[in-house]
Amino acid sequence: MNRRDLLKQIALLTGGVVVGAEVFLTGCKSGPATEAGFTEANIALLDEIGETILPATSSPGAKAAKIGQFMRTIVNDCYEEKDQRIFIDGIGKLQEACKKVNSKFFLECSPKERTDFLITLDKEAKEHQKKKSEFDKQQQEIQQKEQTDKGEKDPIKEEMPTHYFTMMKQLTLWGFFTSKEGMMQALRYVPVPGKYEGCIDYKKGDKMQVGLDG
Repeated sequence: MNRRDLLKQIALLTGGVVVGAEVFLTGCKSGPATEAGFTEANIALLDEIGETILPATSSPGAKAAKIGQFMRTIVNDCYEEKDQRIFIDGIGKLQEACKKVNSKFFLECSPKERTDFLITLDKEAKEHQKKKSEFDKQQQEIQQKEQTDKGEKDPIKEEMPTHYFTMMKQLTLWGFFTSKEGMMQALRYVPVPGKYEGCIDYKKGDKMQVGLDG
């Protein structure tokens, strides 16, 4: 599985296009680079959020892959400024929501409380993404009609933002499964992929095979 295929799988799992993926894959960014305003406390919190999404078992979890630092890099280098704001504001919103549910902030919660809270937040994010998909489709239809009427293409006038937790989950999956820990210990790593095997027996518990082919 190459990076582009992995990002497509993450998009399917999270119900929306992976934010920042196109910039990452093409290696370019429109406009000057901007800093989203991460703090060491933010990064430590994101490590724990990522670890709750992908905890260590017989193989390392997201924290071992330094997922908080990965999020910082992608948000700073690949996110547009509007998405950077959503992500950074989302850290505060997550803390507020956790405080409301558990009467304490995320890092003060037990592992079970963290997991239960993120399951609820994930459901909220998925519902939001469904509404976003419907809204985006309506906007595209409006754009196509206007283009037909006027004979020219205008940018989409309105956008519904991606849910901040969807961004966090996307980056956790993306960062972990492209990390050394994720590729070599959680997945079945092939250093030089390309050999065709038309039929491979599958045994329950087998890891997904990946390589570094783009």
